[in-house]
Amino acid sequence: MKTKKLVIYGIGETADIAYEYFTYDSDYEVVAFTVDNEYRKEETHLGLPVIDFAEITNHFPPNEVEMFAASTYNKLNRVRTKMFNAAKAKGYKCANYISSKAFVWRNVTIGENVMIFENNVIQHLVKIGNNVVLWSGNHVGHQTVIEDNVYLSSHCVISGFCVIGSNSFLGVNCTFNDYIKLGRDNIVGSGALIVKDTEDGKLMIGSPAKPAAKSSFEAFNVPAEMI
Repeated sequence: MKTKKLVIYGIGETADIAYEYFTYDSDYEVVAFTVDNEYRKEETHLGLPVIDFAEITNHFPPNEVEMFAASTYNKLNRVRTKMFNAAKAKGYKCANYISSKAFVWRNVTIGENVMIFENNVIQHLVKIGNNVVLWSGNHVGHQTVIEDNVYLSSHCVISGFCVIGSNSFLGVNCTFNDYIKLGRDNIVGSGALIVKDTEDGKLMIGSPAKPAAKSSFEAFNVPAEMI
């Protein structure tokens, strides 16, 4: 039974995926999409209205609907973060999607605008911040902290008592030993093995992982004004 209404911020592939999962595996009814006016190229999307974000409160006020900012890890998650902050500035509560096929232990804490796909395992006392995406099949070990605006791809293994710094991106099949502190704005390459703490802004590659010559900002083409 659908008990809550949702507006999805975005009309790209991530928004389409969010529509699919919220529609078929949550108690949210998606009622509209919204985008910034320069990206509004169509009146409807997936049979629903597309509203200019500047006008969204006139059509779907925050006391009637929640919002989900649907974007990928572009610019080291800066695009999604900007959308999330804009939604919050207009007074919206941002919805979470947690797959019915994910395992989330009872004392896990989760912020807003979090998407947890199928086959994730989230253990005892894990803390997940705002605006985090966990794609399918990850393991997050006990008492680990995932800070705001992080993106885990798939089949990442994070052992216990780790801290994943804000705005970071974790590539497929990466692995963290216990008690690792990953710096802010890190990119962890596919298959990387993280065996010691990292500094901010690093691109970590290899097994065991070492910093690449290129920074994470260079690797993801993050302009200076967004750093």
